[in-house]
Amino acid sequence: MHHRRPFLLLALLITLVIGFNVQATTLWPKNTKPLRIISLAPNITEILFALGAGVQLVGVTDYCDYPSAATTLTKVGGGLNPSLETIITLTPDLVILSASQQKLIKQLQQLGLRTLAVKGRTLEDIRYAITLIGHATGRHSESAVLLAHVDSQLEMVQQKVAGLPRPQVMISIGHSLGRDNFKQFYIAGQQDFYNDLIQLAGGENAYQKPFPKVPSISLEGIFHLNPDIIIDIFPEANDHSASIEQVRQQWSQLSHISAIKYSRLHIIEADYATIPGPRIIQLLTQFAAIIHPELAWPRDATD
Repeated sequence: MHHRRPFLLLALLITLVIGFNVQATTLWPKNTKPLRIISLAPNITEILFALGAGVQLVGVTDYCDYPSAATTLTKVGGGLNPSLETIITLTPDLVILSASQQKLIKQLQQLGLRTLAVKGRTLEDIRYAITLIGHATGRHSESAVLLAHVDSQLEMVQQKVAGLPRPQVMISIGHSLGRDNFKQFYIAGQQDFYNDLIQLAGGENAYQKPFPKVPSISLEGIFHLNPDIIIDIFPEANDHSASIEQVRQQWSQLSHISAIKYSRLHIIEADYATIPGPRIIQLLTQFAAIIHPELAWPRDATD
């Protein structure tokens, strides 16, 4: 597809992970329900549909393609640089976006548009975003039901791996390929939902420093971490220029790393793997099956 898209997806993911302290910019008045909503992030779009509020959506970003109904809606451009002209034309009564987009929030409010900003950095952020969006769209009961389902799955996995050994896990969320080997890696740090999922799935993040929030490390850094397990996150099949076979070949050259030496490299090629939304529970189950394959997991919890 578009070779630039992986980098744009990585930029969007890093923006979501870094986040800001502000969660909601404008609360929706009680006893009213917005009828024309624009979503400026894939995770927000997924939450809206999961709450049954997809019927209230009139516009989404170019990257909002789940569920399939989202692809039929008007596209307003990229999540980081949407078309303000298109947004105005759609006459929304609520625009929901990431709290990290402070400049865009100000622009929208200056245009007289009501906004709701949510975070997606941590697992708790995702849970709170479901609550906020549920309240803002008049879907209070639906958000409570969705949260109960998410929490039950989180608790199930956590209880299942309790007391088991906790291997060191490194999550690669992006890397640049040279002619013969990797050049640079972006990995999960201590302050994102990947770190939360590793913990719940019965592992430990191989990267233990509190900062930066999205670490960028070299090959030497990978050798220093020497993780027991490596999980390489691919956005989806058509959103990267290199094939899985090429990436596996590059990883196989790092045979001195424990994860490679003992065949514990796992590549997850799924659209939900980069989206901090309701399908996070699918990713958690997949992580748990990778970290503790000795336990029984659903058949689809594979890479």
